[in-house]
Amino acid sequence: MTVAALGDSLTQGYGLAEGRGLVPQLQVWLSQQGAEVTVVNAGVSGDTTAGGRARLAWTLTPEVDALIVNLGGNDMLRGLPPEEVRANLDAILAEAGARGLPVLLVGLQAPGNWGPDYKAAFDAIFPDLAARHGAILIDSFFAPLLNGGALDPADMQPDGIHPSARGVRKLVEAMGPRVLELIARAQAAP
Repeated sequence: MTVAALGDSLTQGYGLAEGRGLVPQLQVWLSQQGAEVTVVNAGVSGDTTAGGRARLAWTLTPEVDALIVNLGGNDMLRGLPPEEVRANLDAILAEAGARGLPVLLVGLQAPGNWGPDYKAAFDAIFPDLAARHGAILIDSFFAPLLNGGALDPADMQPDGIHPSARGVRKLVEAMGPRVLELIARAQAAP
């Protein structure tokens, strides 16, 4: 079983020592649960949904059985139009569906600094597309790191954007059961 994790720096493991990023920690967690799976790190630091869409064809090699999509943060940080983000993610999920691959879509919420209309449009993308494509949804990537409504500084790197190794451990503990669900879907596929 091979799961590709298509993403940006949050997936790639930006700022963390070898083996401390999301993919290696998820790989260890899954092995501890008895899952015989290889998680391929298809995270590129700085990538947008357009970049992920452009890389999709070579990410989805014949060995890939399932896909994790963790994109949108850089689009949001740059204030890119939510319609573009939606179109790119929609195309990624459609291509995975056409190949018969189950998908785990990891959501994000926009901060309020782009205004309420932007936030509403951006925040709706992930649940809408998960429902439309039958993807498993994680509502919010950062939810496990919230403490009293704010990100816990101990779980974040000094830039306040990327999780620390401790933060990644919490993210993996929260995400892991959903990845097991994804693997079960892939195993049940014809």
